[in-house]
Amino acid sequence: MTDHTEPTEQAEQAAQSGRARGAARRTWTRVAAASAVTVAALTATVTPSVAVAAPADAPRTAVTAAAAADVDYDTWQRDCRAVMDGALPYLKERIADRAPGEKQAIVLDIDNTSLETDFGFSYPQPANRPVLEVAEYAQEHGVALFFVTARPGIVEAPTEWNLAHAGYESSGLYVRGFLDLFKDVAQYKTEQRAEIESNGYTIVANIGNSATDLPGGHAEKTFKLPDYDGQLS
Repeated sequence: MTDHTEPTEQAEQAAQSGRARGAARRTWTRVAAASAVTVAALTATVTPSVAVAAPADAPRTAVTAAAAADVDYDTWQRDCRAVMDGALPYLKERIADRAPGEKQAIVLDIDNTSLETDFGFSYPQPANRPVLEVAEYAQEHGVALFFVTARPGIVEAPTEWNLAHAGYESSGLYVRGFLDLFKDVAQYKTEQRAEIESNGYTIVANIGNSATDLPGGHAEKTFKLPDYDGQLS
């Protein structure tokens, strides 16, 4: 009579091993999914939506990876520098022509303007070097820097710290309060510039990369950084 005990035990061990591997794969899948959700949640918190229902300023996730696939970092930096190379001579001339007692200011957007947002995911986010260099010249010559962003108030403190860490000397950071979330972003940003002017400042330049950053007036001159038809937030 043939003994089938050993093959049966081997079959059972193989089945248990298969179940263990399957469980491990399912656990890894859940971990990966949880990580993706965490990153998405951080993205939604750190960078606000232009429209309340659809986050548009999402930093450094799968959405921005798709954008970066079409626009590489070196191209973006080269295009930013071309704009800032045009801004610096204007600012030098405008600062030199400052009227007695005039308080000059520059207004800057944050995401993909003052800070690099859509190329990699890190905190603190590094400065966009071409913009920082112009801002440093301005602040060294007595021009106040104000930052007007669509980011929500919940991230005001870490955003303020990030700007300082990147090298900006902020005279004021404007983030969206709860009621501002229901406003058109361009309208909200225009209102903040008007408030800056009401505090006695002349806004000699407004710098941003989005169509919502620049319209509405309340700046002598605007400088549009690339967003590649909305590929960058």
